[in-house]
Amino acid sequence: MRTCKEKAIEWGISVRAVNELCKRGKVPGAVKVKEAWQIPDDAEKPADGRVSSGKYLKEKKKPLPVGISDYIRAQSEYYYVDKTLLIRDFLDRKAFVSLFTRPRRFGKTLNMDMLRVFFEISKEDTSRYFADKAIWKCGVKYREHQGKYPVIFLSFKDVKFDSWEATFTKISELLQDEFGRHAELKESDRLEQYEQEYFRKVMEGKANEVELTSSLQKLSKMLSAHYGKAPVIIIDEYDTPIQEGYSKDFYDEIIGFMRNFFSGAFKDNKYLSYGFLTGILRIAQESIFSGLNNLTVNSVMDDEYDEFFGFTETEVQKMLKEYGVSDKEEELRSWYDGYIFGSKEIYNPWSVINYVSKGCLPQAYWVNTGKNEVLEDVLKTATEDITERLFSLLQGERVIARIDQNVVYRSLSEDPASIYSLLLVAGYLKAPEKELQGDGAWLCEVSIPNREIAAVYKSEILLHLMQIGAITRTTANRIAESLYALDSDKLQKGIAEYLNKSISYYDSGAEGFYHGLVLGLIAMMDNQYKIKSNRESGDGRYDISLFPREKRFPGIIMELKSEKDLSEEALDSLSSEALDQIDEKRYAEEMIEDGITEILKLGIAFSGKKVKIKTE
Repeated sequence: MRTCKEKAIEWGISVRAVNELCKRGKVPGAVKVKEAWQIPDDAEKPADGRVSSGKYLKEKKKPLPVGISDYIRAQSEYYYVDKTLLIRDFLDRKAFVSLFTRPRRFGKTLNMDMLRVFFEISKEDTSRYFADKAIWKCGVKYREHQGKYPVIFLSFKDVKFDSWEATFTKISELLQDEFGRHAELKESDRLEQYEQEYFRKVMEGKANEVELTSSLQKLSKMLSAHYGKAPVIIIDEYDTPIQEGYSKDFYDEIIGFMRNFFSGAFKDNKYLSYGFLTGILRIAQESIFSGLNNLTVNSVMDDEYDEFFGFTETEVQKMLKEYGVSDKEEELRSWYDGYIFGSKEIYNPWSVINYVSKGCLPQAYWVNTGKNEVLEDVLKTATEDITERLFSLLQGERVIARIDQNVVYRSLSEDPASIYSLLLVAGYLKAPEKELQGDGAWLCEVSIPNREIAAVYKSEILLHLMQIGAITRTTANRIAESLYALDSDKLQKGIAEYLNKSISYYDSGAEGFYHGLVLGLIAMMDNQYKIKSNRESGDGRYDISLFPREKRFPGIIMELKSEKDLSEEALDSLSSEALDQIDEKRYAEEMIEDGITEILKLGIAFSGKKVKIKTE
């Protein structure tokens, strides 16, 4: 006989849970001796793991796969969301070369490693990693592909360097490792001597740039000769070094290399069974895939494969139930749901996994995994119209935008409106309504997907304003604190400091200043206020109104006026005129109708680098 404590350790559950099971008669042979249960040595843990309260007994759960992109480890050691039906859908379509474009951290690398393990010839029986998965239940016509192909696998997700020289060195190392993975070719009697010499040259890291551009084509030919079967080529995050090239000024070098590199691998390569690529963007304008008319592109706009990158609602609900936190579904949905891939609503998998594994603490997990270069570029090139639209997006509104799936970073400087396409494919926008146009582009209504992305818009905008000298963190904190404490004087001083610094930067109140002001206020106050600008109220149109989300905060109305070369006296008079206009035009009417009784009115006048604020 064993004690409850000993059985609890053996079964991986709490002593209290074992006692409860014995009490409910779920453990055959258990007897109570002097208030303590004794359990037969060979007693097995009951299949029914529920206690009288209806909650699950606390068993040891598999950890969640935070940052795990190794398929074998993920499905055996961690909680794994089964995406193996991706294999079924692919084999049904049999596309020669498939490009999947999705935002970062949406499971691309894990899925590509899953494809590698499924298709790759191996000394071990890798079918055991799929025997309990959905693909295995689909029938023999799918299972017969398992373990039957040599595979070339490269992931460029970590190729992030400041120069072409460093980037090429890293790519060379990746190829060196991949050639090393196929060391059987080194002594293969099915290869020509010149092929073996080339193989050793790459493995030893001695191949130059020109020689490496044909490395995928040559390796696929050698594998095909050795195995009598054309290989599968998988390139994960193919566009990461291209994005780095754009931001670090070696764009032409990386494009020139990649054009020849991919052409040898995927264009008219008779030594290829199937090809897979993943990335964020489809690079077309630089003709990387020029002439590759058998490339099948699947993007966030397409219905095919829409449920295989990211988590569906059903998958999220199952995970929450497994970890006993189903009551957190609404909070999780508001933070990490809202993406639309094809016609399927998708959750951000990285954020969901982190949220559950960290005790359901809502934070911006996804946006903290790397720099947000996309938004940085947007803010650098934003026109007045784009700035106003960003403001509308932050307020939860939808914006009409033309989405071109072939957009590239370089087009930002040529056509600033392409930022919506970049933001959509990079995961910063969703398209709840879309209509395909004759030229292949989409006319869409776009909006911010969820609270996590709204948070990054605000933080990046505030950071941008701080970088250009418009506002300091101290000023931001002062304004936030004054709102919380309902301290009008402190709020006035904070805004005055903000305006002083903003005007200093924007020089004489250029038009961009107004939008900088609005976005700065959003970044600091959006949690407490719904901000409106240029809206009708009373007998006119006010400049800026901040409607409190909670009645404990005051409403704020701002009227801005500017003239050049004013004296201090004239500036004081102009601020009084701005303040009087709020009453004369009855701008507070809309707030009063909303039941807001405490309203702070600000008349703001500026001239060059001088500012004067009057309040009521």
